[in-house]
Amino acid sequence: MLTKRFEGSFLGDAARLAPNAVLECKICWHVYDPAVGCDYWQVPAGTPFAALPEEWRCPKCDGARDQFMVIDTDGEAPVRAPSSASPADDPRLTALAAAMPARFEAAFREIHVGQMRGVPLLNETLEVKAIGFRPHGERVLGMLVTPWFMNLVLVPGPDEDWSALVPGAKEIIAFPSGEYEFVGANRPETGPYKACSLFSPMFDFTSMLQASETARAALAALFDPAHREEGDRSDDIRRARLAAVEAEHASAQDEEAPPRQERAPAAAAPTRRALIFGAGLAAGPENGQGSGA
Repeated sequence: MLTKRFEGSFLGDAARLAPNAVLECKICWHVYDPAVGCDYWQVPAGTPFAALPEEWRCPKCDGARDQFMVIDTDGEAPVRAPSSASPADDPRLTALAAAMPARFEAAFREIHVGQMRGVPLLNETLEVKAIGFRPHGERVLGMLVTPWFMNLVLVPGPDEDWSALVPGAKEIIAFPSGEYEFVGANRPETGPYKACSLFSPMFDFTSMLQASETARAALAALFDPAHREEGDRSDDIRRARLAAVEAEHASAQDEEAPPRQERAPAAAAPTRRALIFGAGLAAGPENGQGSGA
């Protein structure tokens, strides 16, 4: 569901665009105006959208160019989404969005190196990477990729107090594409946050580039109503997919080395909750320590 790409109002065909076309990112509402250019990518004024460098992405949210929609082609004031008063214009929120990737990467790289050696759920072709962190309403939203999971991450804004957030507590949060189950977490390096598991384990990915592109596509799809399902089925779909992946992986291991079933028992491996939130926050039905999430 998350691999489908949105292709803006020009259907991904730059030949459809007028040289003076003004476009707006459908994820964060950043506007590209040819008359202004793009300082971030050092694109000079007068450069049409179709002539932007091949590697150009949204300078605000790192969204792909096919996530932009035409909002003006005749030089008149464009009709835009009501973003002028958006909390995303708050410099404190922008600074927080810029700071969070380094915090999450440092925290989970330490976990990878210090706590994950020998864990069978690791895909060692991958690394820890925070992708696409940007203001979302009064909060910060991004994607965290590790060798053992890919999670949506939601961080409180500067005016919110999540100090009472209960690790493991579940909450349904709505996006244009549907409703998703987030789980509370809290780490000294990052502070409190909420995470939604999209992929775990990560054996479907053969390279970091593939995982990164999937993360960016998932962030874009999150805001596309075309992906909305009837009712809240996101958690059921995710669990069914996880069960299928785990079954395929277990079957492949059995075929390759049947006599090696006497290795460390499955119970010795950390639970999904422990891998994502740390052993100290792993209490819940998965490890028999209570009914909390």
